[in-house]
Amino acid sequence: MKKIINAVDQVENQMIEGMVKAFPQYVKKLDCGNVVVRAEKKTGKVALISGGGSGHEPAHGGFVGKGMLDAAVAGAVFTSPTPDQIYEGIKAVDDGKGVLMVVKNYTGDVLNFEMAAEMAADMDGIEVKEVVVNDDVAVQDSLYTTGRRGVAGTVFVHKIAGALAEKGASLDEVQAVAQKVIDNVRTMGMAIKPCTVPAAGEPGFELADDEMEIGIGIHGEPGVEKKPLETADEIVDTLLEKILADIDYSGSEVAVMINGCGSTPLMELFIVNNRVADVLAEKGIKVYKTMVGEYMTSLEMEGFSITLLRLDDQMKELLDEEADTPALTVEIDSCYLRTVIDIPPLDGYNEFNERPA
Repeated sequence: MKKIINAVDQVENQMIEGMVKAFPQYVKKLDCGNVVVRAEKKTGKVALISGGGSGHEPAHGGFVGKGMLDAAVAGAVFTSPTPDQIYEGIKAVDDGKGVLMVVKNYTGDVLNFEMAAEMAADMDGIEVKEVVVNDDVAVQDSLYTTGRRGVAGTVFVHKIAGALAEKGASLDEVQAVAQKVIDNVRTMGMAIKPCTVPAAGEPGFELADDEMEIGIGIHGEPGVEKKPLETADEIVDTLLEKILADIDYSGSEVAVMINGCGSTPLMELFIVNNRVADVLAEKGIKVYKTMVGEYMTSLEMEGFSITLLRLDDQMKELLDEEADTPALTVEIDSCYLRTVIDIPPLDGYNEFNERPA
């Protein structure tokens, strides 16, 4: 195993410490474990908390900030955080307006988040509600779940529900829009190389140089089918066929996320998006917004997932609302006014900052 780490038992803590030192303007760490909250608590709003096992960076701590999460809780690599951690996070962000938990559909996550919610309600009188993200169309049940897994579509839940919370909506309203996103988002992924959990010391599955896994999860687990490696376009067609068969996207506007699993070059992700955009155009599905990059990773796994979110006017508006976090920044139109500020030319240059002949 090759890892740029110090000690296996310090991976998660040192990762969180390093993130906080890199982005002190966004996040700070609580003293109760690997829990990060907004550096400056936003008051008078519903608070959003999410999390799960480490190894998915930038999820979830990278999405703590204005317009998204108020707190993120990190367990050990690919392991649910404890109820005590989550409970401390809930207490830290509650401002009397209630807390919404965004939970990915993994058995440990669901049980521990719900236990923490009961603790917060019973001991502190905090109103806590939850949504459970289950956007993966690859499997109905897995080693980690009953029902579908929650994967990269979770980021759209953070963005849209976080935007509505930032605007001062009620807990019921924020929960409702989060559930609407879940009902309209679908994802499927693949990999050409597995990842290695530091504590395990060996890959979660094996692939020959000419093989790929279709339908992988985000915890290093194998997919639903191992097959010979295909071209990017053929892989996209396979994933999109399953996604488009699950929801009627015809005539809709969608948000697209091409998500890298940790070690996939942007070059390859853009090649994937090229085919995705062409297929959707052929099917009369209008792309409203596209996100390409690493949002929900699996350590150093090499592969990608495709996420489609069917949009309505409310979701489009909230997707465009301002967000400012370590991993995702969305600027509203007025932010671009700075590009028209007069900047005097440099000495010896004309008004176009060109040196005169």
